[in-house]
Amino acid sequence: MQGAGDLANLLERPADQVITGDVPQELTTRLLGAARARVTGVDIDVTEAGVAALTPEVTVARIGLASPAGTRQVTADLGLGLALAAAAGAPVRLADAVLDRLAVPVQGDDLLTPFLGSVPPAAWPPPGPRPPRWPLAVLPARPRYEPRNLDFADGLDRWDLDSWPGPDPGQPGESDGEPDYAVTADGRSAVLSSAVSRPAGSAALVQAVYADDYRGRTVTFSGEISVEAPAGQAGLRLEVLRDWWRGTGAREDHGRTIAGRRREWTGYEITAPIPADADLIRFGIALNGPGRIALRDPELSLRITGPAGGTP
Repeated sequence: MQGAGDLANLLERPADQVITGDVPQELTTRLLGAARARVTGVDIDVTEAGVAALTPEVTVARIGLASPAGTRQVTADLGLGLALAAAAGAPVRLADAVLDRLAVPVQGDDLLTPFLGSVPPAAWPPPGPRPPRWPLAVLPARPRYEPRNLDFADGLDRWDLDSWPGPDPGQPGESDGEPDYAVTADGRSAVLSSAVSRPAGSAALVQAVYADDYRGRTVTFSGEISVEAPAGQAGLRLEVLRDWWRGTGAREDHGRTIAGRRREWTGYEITAPIPADADLIRFGIALNGPGRIALRDPELSLRITGPAGGTP
């Protein structure tokens, strides 16, 4: 599990010890503090129903961040999310239903020993230095799942409201004390709209998936759009991120702008190649300025033939 070794180092340290090497999450939390940002918590989501154990293949961590500019979430592997929570002293949250089914009672303060027997021998690390009493190997697998809730039957589950630059879209703006942008689920569609007459920055409603199953191939993001943005810009958005967990990784932005008013539902698409070193793919709709944009029937698919490009 990626980040397991770092998590072990962090859990083994004395409470007042600061680790200066080999654990990037420790450095990350100090850099966030220098930027007046902090980790507010880590939510663990299960990506499959009825799982028997919380493994990297069926879980994803959503790291909550807060700063003077607002709040947002970043998606990460289970191990990396837990390691960052340990480094920041932030709470880890899991749905009550999952806890009721999978929680294991622990006696006393020893939270590690009761679980070491569940680690299969194949997952033990090769011989060599490692944190004492922590036989977890760094597993290469990550949760791999297709885009979900594309019909918005579960409301906005799996979809995130994001912004750049400017305050968080769901937080009060500096000028009028009201949120700048809002998003709602409306039947089979989702609607992103400005909540004030002059919203700050831009906003997007996006879903993120790991790029493992798409690397080295070309993908098409498509959907039906209804737009009313006479004074702003709106459209489809497709992002490809590399080394996103470092905070300095490269980002490729692909967009299809739909200006003005197009209230009738119209199909649009964006096509882009996915590099072999891509980590995340984010797709959805974006709005810059006053107005609204609605999305229905979104789909992320592999393109078999034909040139890349955006087509109405």
